[in-house]
Amino acid sequence: MAQCVQSVQEFIQDSFVPMVAVLCSEDAERVTRKNNLTFPELLRPFCRLTSEGHLRDPNNQVVVVKGLRISVTGINTRPPQTPELQRVLSQAVSVCQPPEGSPANVISAGDYDLNISDRTVKASVPWYSDWKETLTQLSSSKYYTATTPWFEAYRENFLQSMPASEHEFLSHYLACMLVVSSREAVPTEQFLKLSQEQHRIQHSGEYTHPKWFIPNTLKYYVLLHDISDGDEQRADSVYEDMKQRYGTQGCYLLKINSRSGSTGADEQMPDPWSQYLHKTSVHNPELYEECAVNNAVENNIGAEEDGLDPSVRDTDSISESHPLQLDQPTDAVYPSNNPVNSVDVTKASLTSHSTPTPRGTCLTLNDHDHIRQFIQEFTFRGLLPHIEKNIRQLNDQLVSRKGLSRSLFSATKKLFGGGKVPEKSIAELKNTAGLLYPSEAPELQIRKMADLCFLVQHYELAYNCYHTAKKDFLSDQAMLYAAGSLEMAAVAAFLQSGAPRPYPAHYMDTAIQTYRDVCKNMLLAERCCLLSAEILKSQTKYSDAATLLIKMTSEDSDLRSALLLEQAAHCFMNMRSPMVRKFAFHMILAGHRFSKAGQKRHALRCYCQALQVYKGKGWTLAEDHINFTIGRQSFTLRQPENAVAAFRHILINDSKQSAVQQAAFLREYLYVYKSMSQLTGESSLLQLPLPCLHSSQTRVFFGHERRLAEGEKQAATHVSLDQEFDRDLSQMWRELEERVVAVANRGTVPVTFQPSQCCLNSQTDNLRHPLAVVEEPIIVELVFRNPLKVPLALSALSLLWKFTLKDFSGSQGGTTGETITNEKEAGSLKETTALNDIIETQVIPEFNISPEETKVARLKLLPRKTGELHVLGVVYNLGTGEVGNSEDSLPGDLMCVRGQQNLEIQGPRLNVTKEEKTSVKYGPDRRLDPIITPPMPSLEVFFINFPTGLLCGEIRKAWVEFVNVSAVPLTGLRVASTHPEFFTFGSAASDLTPVTPTAAEHCSAYKTVSMPPSVATVSLVSPAAFGVTSGDRPMVAEIPLSRGVLGPGEALQIPLWLRGPELEGVHEINFLFYYESTEKTAKLSHRVLRHTVFICASRSLSVRATASRSNTLHGGERGKEEGRGREEKNGNMLVFVDVENINTSEAGVREFHIVQVSSSSRQWRLHKCINPVAEKDSKLASRERGKLCFKATRCRTEEATSDAAKKYTFADLNLGNEQIVSSTTPCADFFFRRSLPAEPRRGGVSLGGASQMRRHSLAHQNGTDDGVTDIVRKCSEVELDIIILWKAYVVEDNKQLILEGQLHVALQTIGKEACSLSQKEETQEMVLLKFKPDVPPPISKPSLEQLSHLIKTCLHYPESYDHPFPQKSLCMVPVTLTLSNCSLAKVDVIIDLRHKTTSPESLEVHGSFSWLGQTQYKLQLQAQEVHMLSLKACFFQAGVYNLGTPRVFAKLAQTSAMCETSQQSAMPALIIINSV
Repeated sequence: MAQCVQSVQEFIQDSFVPMVAVLCSEDAERVTRKNNLTFPELLRPFCRLTSEGHLRDPNNQVVVVKGLRISVTGINTRPPQTPELQRVLSQAVSVCQPPEGSPANVISAGDYDLNISDRTVKASVPWYSDWKETLTQLSSSKYYTATTPWFEAYRENFLQSMPASEHEFLSHYLACMLVVSSREAVPTEQFLKLSQEQHRIQHSGEYTHPKWFIPNTLKYYVLLHDISDGDEQRADSVYEDMKQRYGTQGCYLLKINSRSGSTGADEQMPDPWSQYLHKTSVHNPELYEECAVNNAVENNIGAEEDGLDPSVRDTDSISESHPLQLDQPTDAVYPSNNPVNSVDVTKASLTSHSTPTPRGTCLTLNDHDHIRQFIQEFTFRGLLPHIEKNIRQLNDQLVSRKGLSRSLFSATKKLFGGGKVPEKSIAELKNTAGLLYPSEAPELQIRKMADLCFLVQHYELAYNCYHTAKKDFLSDQAMLYAAGSLEMAAVAAFLQSGAPRPYPAHYMDTAIQTYRDVCKNMLLAERCCLLSAEILKSQTKYSDAATLLIKMTSEDSDLRSALLLEQAAHCFMNMRSPMVRKFAFHMILAGHRFSKAGQKRHALRCYCQALQVYKGKGWTLAEDHINFTIGRQSFTLRQPENAVAAFRHILINDSKQSAVQQAAFLREYLYVYKSMSQLTGESSLLQLPLPCLHSSQTRVFFGHERRLAEGEKQAATHVSLDQEFDRDLSQMWRELEERVVAVANRGTVPVTFQPSQCCLNSQTDNLRHPLAVVEEPIIVELVFRNPLKVPLALSALSLLWKFTLKDFSGSQGGTTGETITNEKEAGSLKETTALNDIIETQVIPEFNISPEETKVARLKLLPRKTGELHVLGVVYNLGTGEVGNSEDSLPGDLMCVRGQQNLEIQGPRLNVTKEEKTSVKYGPDRRLDPIITPPMPSLEVFFINFPTGLLCGEIRKAWVEFVNVSAVPLTGLRVASTHPEFFTFGSAASDLTPVTPTAAEHCSAYKTVSMPPSVATVSLVSPAAFGVTSGDRPMVAEIPLSRGVLGPGEALQIPLWLRGPELEGVHEINFLFYYESTEKTAKLSHRVLRHTVFICASRSLSVRATASRSNTLHGGERGKEEGRGREEKNGNMLVFVDVENINTSEAGVREFHIVQVSSSSRQWRLHKCINPVAEKDSKLASRERGKLCFKATRCRTEEATSDAAKKYTFADLNLGNEQIVSSTTPCADFFFRRSLPAEPRRGGVSLGGASQMRRHSLAHQNGTDDGVTDIVRKCSEVELDIIILWKAYVVEDNKQLILEGQLHVALQTIGKEACSLSQKEETQEMVLLKFKPDVPPPISKPSLEQLSHLIKTCLHYPESYDHPFPQKSLCMVPVTLTLSNCSLAKVDVIIDLRHKTTSPESLEVHGSFSWLGQTQYKLQLQAQEVHMLSLKACFFQAGVYNLGTPRVFAKLAQTSAMCETSQQSAMPALIIINSV
């Protein structure tokens, strides 16, 4: 049970006190009424004795009486009837509430912290490891901190309102005060009249009330003297006469009213009467208003809401009509002068709650002392001696009647020492209806004696008497009398000092069962239960106490059941191991019964305390029920905030309720919310719980939404809210932007650079304020989720914002203006445009969400001024989304409320510094806090005739239109792409005619010239003319603008050439358009526009090419060798080109025509075609292959300058009558933008700066070895790019189209085949982890194949030679061996002529011959030197001979450790020797 103010001993002693009646004359009443008090009320604060009293028992032993309290009431007081008693008790409970501002009492029990005394809902779950310490503290403390003063008030009022009964005498009057005023003419006559009146009331038999303890009631004569208005001498003389007449112990002179009521009005006097007359109103006075509503008869309250008929619930008729009910309400009672015939406590409870009437205004502190002294005199000199005398008389009567020994006290052993009579169980007892004992019956005399002893705290003798009476009553089967004796015997046993015997709890259980089941008297059973529970609690038997309290709950009284269930719940909390869930369950039951009894506040408190246990434990249905009840009770008690909070909890959790129940919850919530909003007004919007707003998934888009395609125009895709965020793509766009920003800022990226983010979400970097542009919309995408199984209807949906005006035109960061918010405008249901000149806010009129649906809403803001914007939340009307089918359903507007939800986004967790790693800190997320910057240009890009599919290498001409849709001019237009080889805008010198897309529809994308096939046309081109400056591909292209500016509203159309990707398949190609404003602003330096296209590439041609050395020097050139420069030696090469049609005819391609073969190199060029076909060009049908052979020569650079060395020579060999100028746009553009092969190229545009630096550093590290490798490699290196230009004839929609394109083949090494299609590399499935650094790669050494290309050999001899063998047997023929050094270093050469062919096959074909002269030569050739060696061959007979037998060995002169390597042998050199 909860903590009480009194101890259990004090509580029991105050429950049974001597009763004293008061009979006043009219004048005496008039004297006390000056103080607004009756005489009993006047005495009440002073009825507890402050000193000890003494009396002697029948054995002449002194009994000490401590802290005795007497009860003084008017003789006309009668106990209230049952309905009135219930009303009094209900009011006493309702006006006693927990104080509003008291500190919370938190009880730790197991893994719960329970806030007991406060009505707010608080719960926490500490670590369960603390349970041991918590339980130790609980078990060591006598009481815990929860108090229930309403229960104490109920208990006190209940016990004081108990009607007097015939079976017990504890509440019968022991004495009667006769009060007469000193102003009476003859006071003694008045005393005589009052005495006769008292005698008539007691002995006439006309009245059943009041009841008297013994026939010779003590009469105490009080003379009341009014000091302020009376003759004191006369009063003293009358008092002396009274002492003579009644004795000094039977009368008293009480002097009061020492001052008049008006004289000392300003002096503040203590008011000891307030705590008695207004005891129930101390805690919470303002609750009186609710008392009038709540305190009807409890059984009828809540009958409607429980679905019960109030007439069925009236169960009090059982106790009223039961035959064992002794005090019938129809009995006559003494007529009352007071219109309220009830106990004084009842009158006090019902006193008007208006301004309290001052009491005791005529009394001084001396008067208080007089009254206190009077009570003490009356008790010690009158009452206690009277009781002592009656105890002796009763003892003597009992001894004489039963023939016992002198004293009952001394005969205890004789009475109780022998064999005990077994007590009969309740089931065996007969119901003796109407059994009444006469007043002189010995059994009643024993009971009277027991009650007298009990009242004066002689508990041992009282217990013995109760025990004796109990046996007698049980033997007579007088169950009501027996139950009363059992009850008081148990209490007396408990109160005996020293505890000679244990508390007989079974006595109480038997008494309760008898009262309830046999006697049908719930009042006595309830009193017995209250006493026993308090005793059990004091003995820490909380489980037994809880069981007893729960047993006493019944349907006849909801208030009693609620209070007892609440106390049982506190018992469970007080146990050694607190039973928290039992506490919560019984608090729920108590709350339900409180609600039925009309105690709404107490019901709310119980449910709130129980919620602390169920909250967050997964008991969702129980939690919903509790919250629903809390919401209803709070709304009834005019606490709409608490009601809304409770209903909110039901709706925001994932409810397991049915759809019908959820709809009912939602309607209830909307009704409560609407009522509360009407009370608070429209000034502040309340938070709505539905639908669930996923703040972290909020996305913000800055800028205009993209336009759709218009006819042939295709708009740039840019960024939209329909695209999913991809982190890799975002990083790619960032790198593209960094690249173009670096180009725009002369090669360096500014420190303040921040990548443009048009769409912000939870995965983007939101640590900084995003930048938005004035007059450009901001779209906020919100994600709503409906957790319910019923639809929701949202309307008038808009954003809440706060805006601070700021001017950024100044140099110091701008000036700050006032802060404006739209909360007031958004809160009103009427649409307003008051703030549209600052920020225009979009309103969505209707937004419906289906059950359990997640739906996206996009809300737009259009800023009109610069400044700082903060998006605070969203405001909307919430409705149920259901249409009422029945006629009596509520209209839709009643089920619609307006509220808001805040947008609160938690930023990313910080994890950089040590402090951040060791704690949980989150950074800011500023995606909803953009800075509105001054106007910036806005670019839109449209693509005209842009294809979706191309053949590999196909060239297509499209057009791009740039439109400035803003009011600000733009400049610095550039474009970057992930695939720069895919497109070109042409060179600055390219011819831009025709200038419109329609005029260029049927024209070739190339620049063509009519020219018959002949020797190659050569032109010299600088890479800088096509944007290649750094040796790398041009990743960023600048788009030329007229006057460098694109004005507001202006549009520019320029051509765009596209080339199909090399590999087939679908290719994603990204463009990033960069532009700036002509006015530089500190906030936003540039803007970008993104575009992504997907191109499907189909197979076209496969080209393979091989380069071979030419082994002959033409005669015409032989004579000019001395005059040529070193660079023109070894200047011939053969190029074989193999072209195959690998198209699968899926695109409708009929055939390919090879119209031209061009070359581009800084060292070589194609000279002529060796095998021209008969047709004008080569036709290749599907899967056909064609072969072409070309002669290539070294380039003739007229000026050996550095500029000339950087230029490329383009040579065109057209196979038809039309020459395509390959050195112009777009052919040369795509050549310079071509994809590089996997192997790093040397000395061309493929050499980036990084690769050159890497190569140089390695050269320094590896010393001469790497240099040797480089020199040897260059001997066989060829840098010649072949460009195959083709046309394809396609049939599409019964029309023949001509497609054209170009393929590139890069020849790098002599004898090594190059292909236009790069071989697919096998992807490595798994990469092994490396725990140790890799071993450095070994120093690269030139291979034997590379070393065999150092020297090029060529034999010069006559093809036939005539010799007269008959005349001269030996034929000597002069032969010249030409040695060409192909490297750029000195080479040591050894020529060995001793080699002979030994194979029989070659001997059969070629005859044997001998070389004359020296058989071995050692030479050293300078770099690219050509040396001629004269030899003589000796033949012995005519025949065909192979002169290619000399073996040539070579090594670089600077490498001493390297052996000579055999050089590649030349082709067979056959000579015919004729005999003449």
